Amino acid sequence: MARYATILSSGRYIPENEITNATFAGWMGEVNPKLAEVVGKFEASSGITTRFYAPEGWATSDLAVEAGKLAIAEAGIKPEDIDMVIVGTDSPDYITPATSVVVQFKLGCINAGSYDVGCACASFPTALAQAAGLLAINPQMKYILVIGAYMMHKLADVKHDVTAFFYGDGAGAAVLGVADKPGYVSTSMKADGSYHKHWGIYSGGTYEPATVESVEAGRTKVKLLTPFPPTVNHQGWPARVRECAANGGFELQEIDHIIFTQVNKKSIQIVMDDLGLPIEKAHFIGDKWGYMGSACLPIAFDDAWKSGIIRSGMRVVFCGSGVGYNQAATCFIMP
Repeated sequence: MARYATILSSGRYIPENEITNATFAGWMGEVNPKLAEVVGKFEASSGITTRFYAPEGWATSDLAVEAGKLAIAEAGIKPEDIDMVIVGTDSPDYITPATSVVVQFKLGCINAGSYDVGCACASFPTALAQAAGLLAINPQMKYILVIGAYMMHKLADVKHDVTAFFYGDGAGAAVLGVADKPGYVSTSMKADGSYHKHWGIYSGGTYEPATVESVEAGRTKVKLLTPFPPTVNHQGWPARVRECAANGGFELQEIDHIIFTQVNKKSIQIVMDDLGLPIEKAHFIGDKWGYMGSACLPIAFDDAWKSGIIRSGMRVVFCGSGVGYNQAATCFIMP
């Protein structure tokens, strides 16, 4: 009998410490009044009005654990039932070991393997495809927990770097299980490493191990060095969605909903127009919780599912792009 992967449940965690745009503009105004004006421009273009920060002593794994608990409980299973924990993040607890193994321990998933996916905002659709493949070909596996988590504000200079406007904390999770009919449909992935020096954390790894000088110069903090051209998303996202549809043998008009990386509401509108789909088929959460990098797709998905926007039988595409860059789109039919 064929084995198919399906999404059984989801969960999200948003921390309580709210940092509004007004608060952020105040921080920037203390550095340079012109930076405070940029905050207003960012709000207008992105649709982001606020963001939330985790408690000072928390790490990314703590966010992931909270979302994972909710997804596991909603699936009606126990942590020890999980066969694999996959965590997508580019704000890990450590360079090594992997954040997923910390999450596996903290959740009590004592029978699970674990690994990280480091595709930034493309991590969740990438991890969903990997989880579907693992379930399809490994008869001993029943449940895989996929989490996207983000705590980039802690790796940024939030009171001096205006780019930190975009960094909010959060985590989203989904439990995938086995079904007798397809849930997972198809995937499209594309990378372009020529952009790897545009945005990142460039000291602290083997390229430049952290030193006193690199810390003092701010190179161990996340930096936007060269803006990405808008075409990266405006052309890349439609290409991924179209290829995902072609790979899955369905038409664009058969898509019931698309969950995009949540960095820019205007970009989502441009892409939906390109695809010939109404904007109502693309959920946006930036106005409520801000941009949360690796976590924004699963959080937006959970919000749309819990609110009834996404329902049983719908064809849902997850489309994300992350620094480097990586892009991925993955399609599921909801159970």
